[in-house]
Amino acid sequence: MSEPTGKYSITMPRDIAEAAKARSGPSGLSAYVAAAVARQIERDNLNELIQVGEAEHGPITEAEVQALRDQLHQARQQQGHTETHAA
Repeated sequence: MSEPTGKYSITMPRDIAEAAKARSGPSGLSAYVAAAVARQIERDNLNELIQVGEAEHGPITEAEVQALRDQLHQARQQQGHTETHAA
């Protein structure tokens, strides 16, 4: 069962609204906007976690970010390699 919904009136620049309508596809503009807002809330929550972590442990360095990106890239490569061999 889906979550309850509410009807809201929002104002946004016309060009953004038209671009969103053009991209919304069969699910419609409301679903497209809801997904975009949900992603923004996730980003806001992550930024809050980063601020708390940095307040406690200091700022994250570029080297640390790059090391984690490298680990993620390597894990994705290994996962793709495993999936290819499993087929």
